[in-house]
Amino acid sequence: MNILFVGDIFGKAGRRIVGEHIGHLRQAHNVELTIMNAENAAGGFGITPQLAEDLFDLGADVLTTGNHVWDKRELIDYLNSAGSTDSDRPRRVLRPANLQPGLPGSGVYEGRTASGVDYAVLNLMGRVYMGGTNDPFHAVNELLAGIKSKPIVVDFHAEVTSEKVAMGWHLDGRVTAVIGTHTHIPTADERILPGGTAYLTDVGMSGPYDSVIGVETELVLRKFLTGMPGKFEAAKGNPKMCAALIACDPGTGRATAIQRIMLGE
Repeated sequence: MNILFVGDIFGKAGRRIVGEHIGHLRQAHNVELTIMNAENAAGGFGITPQLAEDLFDLGADVLTTGNHVWDKRELIDYLNSAGSTDSDRPRRVLRPANLQPGLPGSGVYEGRTASGVDYAVLNLMGRVYMGGTNDPFHAVNELLAGIKSKPIVVDFHAEVTSEKVAMGWHLDGRVTAVIGTHTHIPTADERILPGGTAYLTDVGMSGPYDSVIGVETELVLRKFLTGMPGKFEAAKGNPKMCAALIACDPGTGRATAIQRIMLGE
């Protein structure tokens, strides 16, 4: 079973480059499950219901998010509509599971592929330099206790590499893959851990690389040079799509391979 995880989609440039490549990638690699981190899809800050629908139309099965999940307030109504509509798409937009209790949405989605394989996707957020989160290590233990699916993919949206690496080892042998998001910089440490879990510290950004992690370079430089606040805007130049392709045994959930992907125009 092949799983495609698309890194943080940033703004219009990110949506466009993913739209250009996602179809042939899914076809060429016989992808059964497509996961996209979409928390920066709306101009670099948040995601709207319409953009979520657009990404589902492109082929996403599950959308994950992170610390920008609430930047577009209209997403709250969309998440709250889960269960009151014939569409299951609102349930397939995840927010970090270890946020404060009682918030809209869910951090877990359990589904079934077209070939009949049951799977689960978990969205977690780190605590180091990230506000509003509870302990992700104990949270994921509780979540996994209630999941029977074998292929399980975890999006760990976190700032520091040590916390991400620790989560990989914490979940080794218990999930199919731990894929890091948030820093927008792809790392070169993809591997299969001893217990059969595919790991990558950060899958990287699907967005404009002539930028400072997606934002117009001059705007960020001005803030560093002057210390003055300013409005950040999504850049447009040199868009690339970053993703990870994971192969696993659908019966056991153990990963057998992981490959980094970076595609441009």
